[in-house]
Amino acid sequence: MTTDPNKTIAFQGVPGAYSDLACRTSRPEMTTLPCRSFEDAFEAVRSGEAALGMIPIENSIAGRVADIHHLLPNSSLHIIGEHFQRVEHHLLALPGAQLSEITHVHSHIHALNQCRDIIAELNLTPVVRRDTAGAAERIAKLGDKTQAVIASELAGEILGLKSLRASIEDAEHNTTRFLIMSKEAIVPHRMAGPCITSFVFRVRNVPAALFKALGGFATNGVNMTKLESYIDGKQFVAAQFYAEVDGHPDDRGLRLALEELNFFTHEVKILGTFTAHPHRLHNAPNEGDD
Repeated sequence: MTTDPNKTIAFQGVPGAYSDLACRTSRPEMTTLPCRSFEDAFEAVRSGEAALGMIPIENSIAGRVADIHHLLPNSSLHIIGEHFQRVEHHLLALPGAQLSEITHVHSHIHALNQCRDIIAELNLTPVVRRDTAGAAERIAKLGDKTQAVIASELAGEILGLKSLRASIEDAEHNTTRFLIMSKEAIVPHRMAGPCITSFVFRVRNVPAALFKALGGFATNGVNMTKLESYIDGKQFVAAQFYAEVDGHPDDRGLRLALEELNFFTHEVKILGTFTAHPHRLHNAPNEGDD
């Protein structure tokens, strides 16, 4: 069956991965397209094989996803949205397997670290694998009832595995944030609701350059929600910064702040302006909270 590229969303991983789950949750009307790497997912969107790409950027426990900040600026794609996916780990095994006979559990290192309590409770031997869904596929093919895997319920459904325990993660707030990428920019109207603007920049190699560059956001009342630095790979003397701020570029405050940023930096690149996900509003601290 041929899928319609306009109704296809690409992700890195194999069917049943948490990125696959994020795609199906955020865009249930679309067909998911598994890709071997983040670069392949970007290319699927660039080439028109998929209309959108779902890319994980950070996890509330594990932190930022490696390599993404390096890949985003050169992807030639635009951020058009975000999605917050609750990570609910399941202990999966072959049909007929009993909890008492499980000896080993396979998964990605982050998933294993996020489920230390149950691993200790059941006295299981952890086995590190490249990813959760790939580990589930391996267990399904292995046919050994003493082997289990930590993965999503979706992976279990796709591969015919049985869930022995649900919600086995140690922290209830385990959530991954994804960016939704498109070949063309889709900028919401500034009055459509709360917006996030994402951009990258490099500061000039002069004293207090970063302090001066960011001053415009403070003086113009623009809230900066994310600022991360990383070496661009070409040299060690200058860092590139990835930033996200509340607001729309057409807002007067943000417009003035970006003008001031351009004065003190170079290579400022807007990656996208998109509507803030409801998760942000539901989990925002109340004014006056400590």
